[in-house]
Amino acid sequence: MPWAARRLLLAGTQTAAVVLLVFALTEALPGDAAVALAGDQPDPERIEAVRAALHLDRPPAERLLDWAAGLVHGDLGVSLTSGRPVSTYLADGFGPTLLLAVPTVVLLVPAAVGLGVLAARHEGRAADRIVSAVTLGLYAVPEFALGVLLVTVFALRLGWLPPTAVGYGTDLLAHPAALVLPVLVLLARPVCSLARLVRAGMTDALASPYVAQALRCGVPAARVRYAHALPNAIAPATQQLARTVDWLLCGVVVVEALFVIPGLGTVLMNAVAERDVPVVQGLAVVFGLATVLLNLGADLVTHRLAPRTGAAA
Repeated sequence: MPWAARRLLLAGTQTAAVVLLVFALTEALPGDAAVALAGDQPDPERIEAVRAALHLDRPPAERLLDWAAGLVHGDLGVSLTSGRPVSTYLADGFGPTLLLAVPTVVLLVPAAVGLGVLAARHEGRAADRIVSAVTLGLYAVPEFALGVLLVTVFALRLGWLPPTAVGYGTDLLAHPAALVLPVLVLLARPVCSLARLVRAGMTDALASPYVAQALRCGVPAARVRYAHALPNAIAPATQQLARTVDWLLCGVVVVEALFVIPGLGTVLMNAVAERDVPVVQGLAVVFGLATVLLNLGADLVTHRLAPRTGAAA
């Protein structure tokens, strides 16, 4: 079987496993949705009536089959607390999360590749040591600590940027200044990890025999560096980039909570607090599917850039 077909089959198996795991984990959540929805001082009859109305009295296997059948047809279910389709929660939170993810990725790729190549070209010299020290130190700073520091300096002390997105709702595109600090916080750690991966890959590629042979044959150094060495150097970093994009699209809970941004992470956190099982299940499945698809895409790109690396994966 061709490598791509095997990888697609694995992605399908992973998707099925995600569905089963999400259902099992939500079933294991503490508390009872019927009790939460029946009121502050519910009586047993009221609890049983709510449980019957929500079909929570049916066997788990039966509910799993009905839920999986709905997923096949694109039906993520209905919220227990509001009666709204789960897809509307996804639509509400996706916009703010996407507004954070897109500029972060757009800035991340050139910054990480540029820093990694710069460090590799000056291996062992001042530029390499500075890049390595800064990326290592910045990566060690937790997001919440970096966010608090940036808010203190640029929002409270200097007054250049708003400290949170309070008052903007989901219309963040009309207020881009509210996105600057969250994007900087999101950008910090991925830039560090990707830059270090690119630096390691570029160092190995520049020291490889095929690069030395190309230079001996008179191929211009810039062409050897960027057309031959760089694709092999960034292939390993593609997997990390996929994980970063997945992390961004699936909602960055800490950053969204710190800057009061109503994204997917906030929606999921609220659903867990309210014990709104269909919303938790629907969002978790979408997040899991996004992870599977992004990693599948990363594997295909890696296989295209460095076929031996992709086949080995």
